[in-house]
Amino acid sequence: MPSPPASAATLTEVTNFGTNPTNLRMHLYVPERVAAKPAVLVAAHYCTGDGPAFHAGTEFASMADRYGFIVVYPTATRDSKCFDVSSPQALSHDGGSDPTGIVSMVRYVLRKHQGDANRVYATGMSSGAMMTNVLLGAYPDVFKAGAAFAGVPFGCFATSDGSGWNSTCAQGNLVKTPRQWGDLVRAAYPGYTGTRPRMQLWHGTEDDVLRYSNFAEAIEQWTNVAGIGQTPTTSDSPRPGWNRTRYNAGGTVQVEAVSVQGGPHNVLTAGMAQYVMDFFGLSGDGAPCATG
Repeated sequence: MPSPPASAATLTEVTNFGTNPTNLRMHLYVPERVAAKPAVLVAAHYCTGDGPAFHAGTEFASMADRYGFIVVYPTATRDSKCFDVSSPQALSHDGGSDPTGIVSMVRYVLRKHQGDANRVYATGMSSGAMMTNVLLGAYPDVFKAGAAFAGVPFGCFATSDGSGWNSTCAQGNLVKTPRQWGDLVRAAYPGYTGTRPRMQLWHGTEDDVLRYSNFAEAIEQWTNVAGIGQTPTTSDSPRPGWNRTRYNAGGTVQVEAVSVQGGPHNVLTAGMAQYVMDFFGLSGDGAPCATG
């Protein structure tokens, strides 16, 4: 039996997309059939990776084919191929560094492809998951929701010595109250009073790079940012070994957290992208995940 025809859409590199303090590279995936006023998804890679590898190794492009949104794949350019989630510049609104370049990519796509500024999302794995937390924390005016696979809370990786690695955070030894975590996010954009992004968190219990205890700290942070408590509204097991908790605000799931029993650091596997689409509201009529 012949294989089905591949999508005519290809990954393309975009240059001169706007302010780009750290010379990030930008790859763009525009599906063959784009929805009118399409949503935009930033998909950020892991350390040592790049945008094309994250495109090839994940299901986000096939989700774009199905649902008609556009995917931005940024590539970190420092030697480690990790994103900057540590510097004071990265952790403040319009402060510079990698997040400023990524937001420039989003704004380019919104202009060039008449995208929907009210449906901009971020996702990522490991370093890209940490960047997802940073983007939602520092740019709540840009991003509607995020899905972080094996990341850490916003500000957890902050350093003052110019290095990009925070061992205390990585080992799960940076513990704060929900209010303290929330204050880090609020301090990133002083005076912001608008709606805060919704967050989906994924973590494997056997993560040996960014320890599992960061998962609970991130739940505390994003529920506090949302102004809700840390008691789940609902809990279930959508797949064997998955424990999903949801934290609702006003009838909408503001935070969704999926713990993967026995899961390693590379927790992002086939099938998870669909749950991201469902949480974002991209798989249906655009409405965010309801309380079910």
